[in-house]
Amino acid sequence: MAAPTSSNPQSATAKPIASPVPSTSTVSSLQSEPNGNFALPPPSNAAANGTPVNGEGLPKKKPTMTSRISGMFNRRDDSREASRVSLVEKKAEPKPVNGAVGRPQPSRQASVSKKEGTPAPYKRFWTNEDGTHEHHLKVAKRQEKLSDMFQSLMLGKKKEGHHDEQPLSLMANWVDVMRNEKEKLAEQKNSANNTSQTLVQKYGKCQEVVGRGAFGIVRVAHKTDAKDPKREQLYAVKEFKQRPGESAKKYQKRLTAEFCISSSMQHPNVINTLDLLQDDKGTYCEVMEYCSGGDLYTLVLAAGQLEVAEADCFFKQLMRGVEYMHEMGVAHRDLKPENLLLTQHGSIKITDFGNGECFRMAWEKEAHMTAGLCGSAPYIAPEEYVDREFDPRAVDVWACGIIYMAMRTGRHLWRVAQKGEDEFFDRYLEDRKEEAGYRPIEVLRRRQCRNVIYSILDPNPTRRLTAHQVLFSEWVKEIKVCHAGNEGF
Repeated sequence: MAAPTSSNPQSATAKPIASPVPSTSTVSSLQSEPNGNFALPPPSNAAANGTPVNGEGLPKKKPTMTSRISGMFNRRDDSREASRVSLVEKKAEPKPVNGAVGRPQPSRQASVSKKEGTPAPYKRFWTNEDGTHEHHLKVAKRQEKLSDMFQSLMLGKKKEGHHDEQPLSLMANWVDVMRNEKEKLAEQKNSANNTSQTLVQKYGKCQEVVGRGAFGIVRVAHKTDAKDPKREQLYAVKEFKQRPGESAKKYQKRLTAEFCISSSMQHPNVINTLDLLQDDKGTYCEVMEYCSGGDLYTLVLAAGQLEVAEADCFFKQLMRGVEYMHEMGVAHRDLKPENLLLTQHGSIKITDFGNGECFRMAWEKEAHMTAGLCGSAPYIAPEEYVDREFDPRAVDVWACGIIYMAMRTGRHLWRVAQKGEDEFFDRYLEDRKEEAGYRPIEVLRRRQCRNVIYSILDPNPTRRLTAHQVLFSEWVKEIKVCHAGNEGF
């Protein structure tokens, strides 16, 4: 039986079965092993030799004073360049893990090949010789790649049935989202300057849009440092729009509740919420720390799928944040890659508590059950469709399992976890009872990892692992988290 009922279930023997599976490239990359050292070719140092070349065999002319002086400066520059290159060549490149290449220079700037004159490939993740790893996330690089992908799709370079061939791909509804983004661009520009003087004075002028939810957008506020005019502080400002048919009283109550929940959270893997204030139009704005690494959704979308160690690091950070929220008596109820922000160095930040719910007050010991369907369909737990009341903590844990599979495969497991409504979910319910298990999960090559994912995705919420149990499982305890993920920067 592939679906364990305890926290230490037995593994299932993987064998091919007729079920929806990730693409061939996904499976092969998941099963790939590191392939040895990766070393950059040494740069050309011909300019430092100073050896005269006289291809025609003609006698040399006596150099003029101008050329002699010029040659003195050239030789000095060449000697400096030669010494610099030799130092670079002496540095050993760390071994790659899971296909990740060696660590770049500390400056994090792309090195330039002297021979080719082109920048070296961008590295978003690498493992050091001491076993630690680091992330370097560039939103600009990611947006450039996504823009190219969008243009290719719009110009018809991909087949018309692309989305039908891979119905569970994260890109299935991305093109529609991009279309809506372009249509609302003019509206964004018109309202960019409608911020109150108080907001500008405290946090700077709101400029570029970096995110959008169902009823609000997020801009970056640039605040010049009073002590150093060359530096600036960045803040994320979320503008809440009033929902259609929502009264002013309910609007204010909803925003106040979200702010109270998010501002009470103090954890490295939960977004730091700073302020709630109104602009000159009466729109409420929530000010938060700015995460320059973008969100997990666009990272997976651009990368296709993440490295094993990379996904594991993000998953453990996510579970730490979820465990903390549950200890504080708060359930998120809308966990998905879009609501997981990233710092440049790879720290996960849980954000958007619009559907957050307090299931236990500080003076209470027992959790309250909750009701109602909310969240995004691929991440909603099955009990939300069939039970009148359910534990919101189990709902969050279920979503974490779906997020991990999305990071590893670049796909959703199913459209909706409702029996009889989704063929992929129906197949999962049948296959988890068999010894062979469910193929998309069986491609995870570590037995301990598969066991935990099966237990997280248990259709029975009473048997599902808690966030605390996940963190203390054999697999997750061995996951190494980067320094930025531990410290929250």
